[in-house]
Amino acid sequence: MPARGGSKRIPRKNIKPFRGTPLIARVVDTLVGSGLFDQVVVSTDDDEIAAIAEEAGAQVPFRRPPELSGDHAGTRPVIQHAINELIAAGVAVEELCVSYPAAVFVSGQDLSTGLDLLRSSDAQFVMTAASFPAPVKRALTVGEDGLARMLWPEFALSRSQDLGEVYHDAGQFYWGTRDAWQTGPSVLTARTVLHVLPHWQVQDIDTPEDWERAELIHQLAEGLTR
Repeated sequence: MPARGGSKRIPRKNIKPFRGTPLIARVVDTLVGSGLFDQVVVSTDDDEIAAIAEEAGAQVPFRRPPELSGDHAGTRPVIQHAINELIAAGVAVEELCVSYPAAVFVSGQDLSTGLDLLRSSDAQFVMTAASFPAPVKRALTVGEDGLARMLWPEFALSRSQDLGEVYHDAGQFYWGTRDAWQTGPSVLTARTVLHVLPHWQVQDIDTPEDWERAELIHQLAEGLTR
């Protein structure tokens, strides 16, 4: 799990209490509780994040270097660094699941389904996705003159039910083989299978408004499952 300390839009986001529990601790608890992993490893540059993650049950056997901790550091180099560190420590890495501290709606069942999909196919990756709530082929933009224009005007007269489902990355988790993470193409261009989630389970947490909405949905979902 990549978890750097320098969140800008929500300061200290990864350890901010989400419904009373540090955000990262909630996701670590789910990952550990799934029983799917030999190790739940957190890659971080931050000692406080490391301490909270370890208390929740994760392992933090190394620190992420500064060149992989900035605002523009990509996930793939961070994961490759983690794989190399684990292999150097004698850990056998064959299948790897990447999740994020803000993936508070991830479930053990979805993680298990994702692993089954990886093992039962010739895919390099399995990623969570959700369908767009409206047909993207009828998307609009606004020109410099202030007038609306279709991005794809050839679909102006098409019925929405004829345009087909289109999906976006849900950001919950990404299962992949070690070779795929180390040398394969990006998740979006590789041989990737989608595990499609319901819309309510997909919520970015990038702004204070996102945070409030996620807490409300999480509370409601918890109440419905009791």
